[in-house]
Amino acid sequence: MTDGASPDDERFIERLRARDESAFAELVARYRNRVYGLSYRMMGHREEAEDVAQEVFVSLFKAIDGFRGESRLDTWILRITANHCRNRIKYLSRRHARSRQPLEDTEEGRLVEAAGASHPRPDQQAEGNELETIIRAGLLELDEEHRVVIVLRDMDHLSYQAISEVLEVAEGTVKSRLFRARAQLKSFIQSRYADRRRS
Repeated sequence: MTDGASPDDERFIERLRARDESAFAELVARYRNRVYGLSYRMMGHREEAEDVAQEVFVSLFKAIDGFRGESRLDTWILRITANHCRNRIKYLSRRHARSRQPLEDTEEGRLVEAAGASHPRPDQQAEGNELETIIRAGLLELDEEHRVVIVLRDMDHLSYQAISEVLEVAEGTVKSRLFRARAQLKSFIQSRYADRRRS
Protein backbone atom coordinates (compact mmCIF):
# COMPACT_ATOMS: atom_id res chain seq x y z
CA MET A 1 0.00 0.00 0.00
CA THR A 2 1.22 3.48 -0.77
CA ASP A 3 0.95 6.45 1.52
CA GLY A 4 -2.06 8.69 1.15
CA ALA A 5 -5.33 8.51 -0.72
CA SER A 6 -5.27 8.09 -4.50
CA PRO A 7 -6.93 10.73 -6.74
CA ASP A 8 -9.81 8.32 -7.36
CA ASP A 9 -10.20 7.84 -3.61
CA GLU A 10 -10.15 11.61 -3.08
CA ARG A 11 -13.03 12.14 -5.50
CA PHE A 12 -14.91 9.24 -3.94
CA ILE A 13 -14.32 10.61 -0.43
CA GLU A 14 -15.65 14.01 -1.46
CA ARG A 15 -18.86 12.34 -2.60
CA LEU A 16 -19.10 10.53 0.74
CA ARG A 17 -18.53 13.77 2.63
CA ALA A 18 -21.33 15.31 0.60
CA ARG A 19 -23.55 12.49 1.89
CA ASP A 20 -24.08 11.15 -1.62
CA GLU A 21 -26.26 8.06 -1.14
CA SER A 22 -24.95 6.40 -4.29
CA ALA A 23 -21.39 6.85 -3.00
CA PHE A 24 -22.29 5.19 0.27
CA ALA A 25 -23.91 2.30 -1.63
CA GLU A 26 -20.70 2.03 -3.66
CA LEU A 27 -18.62 2.04 -0.46
CA VAL A 28 -20.62 -0.90 0.86
CA ALA A 29 -20.35 -2.75 -2.46
CA ARG A 30 -16.58 -2.16 -2.66
CA TYR A 31 -15.68 -3.16 0.87
CA ARG A 32 -18.41 -5.40 2.30
CA ASN A 33 -16.54 -8.62 1.53
CA ARG A 34 -13.31 -7.45 3.16
CA VAL A 35 -15.11 -5.95 6.15
CA TYR A 36 -17.29 -9.02 6.66
CA GLY A 37 -14.38 -11.41 6.03
CA LEU A 38 -12.19 -9.79 8.66
CA SER A 39 -15.12 -9.56 11.08
CA TYR A 40 -16.02 -13.23 10.57
CA ARG A 41 -12.50 -14.49 11.09
CA MET A 42 -12.11 -12.34 14.18
CA MET A 43 -15.50 -13.08 15.74
CA GLY A 44 -15.92 -16.73 14.78
CA HIS A 45 -19.68 -16.32 14.59
CA ARG A 46 -21.78 -15.33 11.59
CA GLU A 47 -24.37 -13.20 13.38
CA GLU A 48 -21.75 -11.31 15.38
CA ALA A 49 -19.74 -10.69 12.21
CA GLU A 50 -22.83 -9.35 10.45
CA ASP A 51 -23.55 -7.02 13.37
CA VAL A 52 -19.96 -5.77 13.43
CA ALA A 53 -19.90 -5.22 9.66
CA GLN A 54 -23.10 -3.19 9.87
CA GLU A 55 -21.66 -1.10 12.71
CA VAL A 56 -18.48 -0.53 10.70
CA PHE A 57 -20.33 0.95 7.73
CA VAL A 58 -22.42 3.18 9.98
CA SER A 59 -19.19 4.36 11.63
CA LEU A 60 -17.56 4.97 8.26
CA PHE A 61 -20.46 7.12 7.15
CA LYS A 62 -20.33 9.14 10.38
CA ALA A 63 -16.54 9.42 10.49
CA ILE A 64 -15.78 10.19 6.84
CA ASP A 65 -15.38 13.92 7.59
CA GLY A 66 -12.47 12.99 9.86
CA PHE A 67 -10.61 11.02 7.19
CA ARG A 68 -7.58 13.12 6.29
CA GLY A 69 -6.18 11.01 3.47
CA GLU A 70 -2.97 10.31 5.36
CA SER A 71 -3.44 6.61 4.64
CA ARG A 72 -5.25 4.72 1.92
CA LEU A 73 -8.99 4.47 2.23
CA ASP A 74 -8.89 0.67 2.49
CA THR A 75 -6.29 0.89 5.27
CA TRP A 76 -8.54 3.25 7.21
CA ILE A 77 -11.55 0.97 6.69
CA LEU A 78 -9.65 -2.11 7.88
CA ARG A 79 -8.43 -0.16 10.93
CA ILE A 80 -12.00 0.75 11.87
CA THR A 81 -13.09 -2.85 11.27
CA ALA A 82 -10.30 -4.28 13.43
CA ASN A 83 -11.12 -1.82 16.22
CA HIS A 84 -14.81 -2.72 16.13
CA CYS A 85 -13.94 -6.42 16.25
CA ARG A 86 -11.62 -6.02 19.22
CA ASN A 87 -14.17 -3.93 21.08
CA ARG A 88 -16.91 -6.48 20.43
CA ILE A 89 -14.68 -9.37 21.53
CA LYS A 90 -13.92 -7.58 24.79
CA TYR A 91 -17.60 -6.81 25.29
CA LEU A 92 -18.62 -10.41 24.63
CA SER A 93 -15.95 -11.77 26.95
CA ARG A 94 -17.37 -9.61 29.72
CA ARG A 95 -20.87 -10.76 28.92
CA HIS A 96 -19.93 -14.45 28.79
CA ALA A 97 -20.86 -14.80 25.15
CA ARG A 98 -22.53 -17.94 23.91
CA SER A 99 -20.45 -20.61 22.25
CA ARG A 100 -19.24 -19.64 18.80
CA GLN A 101 -20.32 -21.72 15.82
CA PRO A 102 -17.51 -23.08 13.64
CA LEU A 103 -16.28 -20.81 10.91
CA GLU A 104 -17.80 -22.01 7.66
CA ASP A 105 -17.50 -21.00 4.05
CA THR A 106 -14.43 -18.86 4.63
CA GLU A 107 -11.03 -18.94 3.00
CA GLU A 108 -8.86 -20.16 5.85
CA GLY A 109 -8.19 -23.22 3.70
CA ARG A 110 -5.49 -21.19 2.00
CA LEU A 111 -3.36 -21.80 5.08
CA VAL A 112 -3.47 -25.54 4.47
CA GLU A 113 -3.36 -25.81 0.69
CA ALA A 114 -1.61 -29.02 -0.23
CA ALA A 115 1.54 -28.19 -2.17
CA GLY A 116 1.05 -29.18 -5.79
CA ALA A 117 -2.18 -31.06 -5.11
CA SER A 118 -4.77 -29.43 -7.32
CA HIS A 119 -7.10 -32.46 -7.19
CA PRO A 120 -6.61 -34.31 -3.89
CA ARG A 121 -7.93 -37.81 -3.38
CA PRO A 122 -11.05 -38.15 -1.17
CA ASP A 123 -8.94 -39.30 1.80
CA GLN A 124 -6.61 -36.33 1.34
CA GLN A 125 -9.59 -34.00 1.10
CA ALA A 126 -11.07 -35.36 4.32
CA GLU A 127 -7.76 -34.93 6.12
CA GLY A 128 -7.45 -31.38 4.77
CA ASN A 129 -10.96 -30.52 5.95
CA GLU A 130 -10.17 -31.89 9.40
CA LEU A 131 -7.04 -29.75 9.61
CA GLU A 132 -8.95 -26.67 8.46
CA THR A 133 -11.45 -27.22 11.28
CA ILE A 134 -8.60 -27.40 13.77
CA ILE A 135 -7.00 -24.23 12.36
CA ARG A 136 -10.29 -22.37 12.68
CA ALA A 137 -10.64 -23.48 16.28
CA GLY A 138 -7.04 -22.46 16.92
CA LEU A 139 -7.63 -18.95 15.60
CA LEU A 140 -10.36 -18.46 18.17
CA GLU A 141 -7.96 -19.48 20.94
CA LEU A 142 -5.66 -16.55 20.13
CA ASP A 143 -6.24 -13.23 21.87
CA GLU A 144 -7.56 -10.53 19.58
CA GLU A 145 -4.26 -8.71 19.01
CA HIS A 146 -2.58 -11.91 17.82
CA ARG A 147 -5.62 -13.15 15.90
CA VAL A 148 -5.95 -9.94 13.91
CA VAL A 149 -2.31 -9.90 12.84
CA ILE A 150 -2.37 -13.50 11.60
CA VAL A 151 -5.64 -12.89 9.76
CA LEU A 152 -4.32 -9.75 8.07
CA ARG A 153 -0.98 -11.33 7.13
CA ASP A 154 -1.71 -14.98 6.37
CA MET A 155 -5.29 -14.73 5.11
CA ASP A 156 -5.64 -11.22 3.69
CA HIS A 157 -1.97 -11.21 2.59
CA LEU A 158 -1.28 -7.63 3.66
CA SER A 159 2.31 -6.42 3.84
CA TYR A 160 3.94 -5.73 7.20
CA GLN A 161 3.79 -2.02 6.40
CA ALA A 162 0.06 -2.19 5.64
CA ILE A 163 -0.65 -4.13 8.84
CA SER A 164 1.41 -1.60 10.76
CA GLU A 165 -0.79 1.18 9.35
CA VAL A 166 -4.04 -0.71 10.01
CA LEU A 167 -3.14 -1.52 13.62
CA GLU A 168 -1.18 1.69 14.25
CA VAL A 169 1.80 -0.15 15.69
CA ALA A 170 5.43 -0.42 14.58
CA GLU A 171 6.37 -3.00 11.96
CA GLY A 172 8.60 -4.67 14.53
CA THR A 173 5.56 -5.11 16.78
CA VAL A 174 3.63 -6.63 13.87
CA LYS A 175 6.43 -9.12 13.22
CA SER A 176 6.81 -10.11 16.87
CA ARG A 177 3.05 -10.56 17.30
CA LEU A 178 2.90 -12.59 14.11
CA PHE A 179 5.77 -14.79 15.28
CA ARG A 180 3.99 -15.49 18.58
CA ALA A 181 0.62 -15.99 16.88
CA ARG A 182 2.03 -18.50 14.42
CA ALA A 183 3.84 -20.35 17.19
CA GLN A 184 0.67 -20.56 19.30
CA LEU A 185 -1.41 -21.67 16.33
CA LYS A 186 1.18 -24.28 15.33
CA SER A 187 1.25 -25.67 18.87
CA PHE A 188 -2.56 -25.82 18.96
CA ILE A 189 -2.72 -27.59 15.60
CA GLN A 190 -0.04 -30.12 16.50
CA SER A 191 -1.74 -30.92 19.79
CA ARG A 192 -5.24 -31.27 18.40
CA TYR A 193 -4.19 -33.02 15.22
CA ALA A 194 -2.15 -35.54 17.20
CA ASP A 195 -5.17 -36.15 19.45
CA ARG A 196 -7.40 -36.73 16.43
CA ARG A 197 -4.88 -39.13 14.86
CA ARG A 198 -4.68 -41.16 18.07
CA SER A 199 -8.47 -41.38 18.49
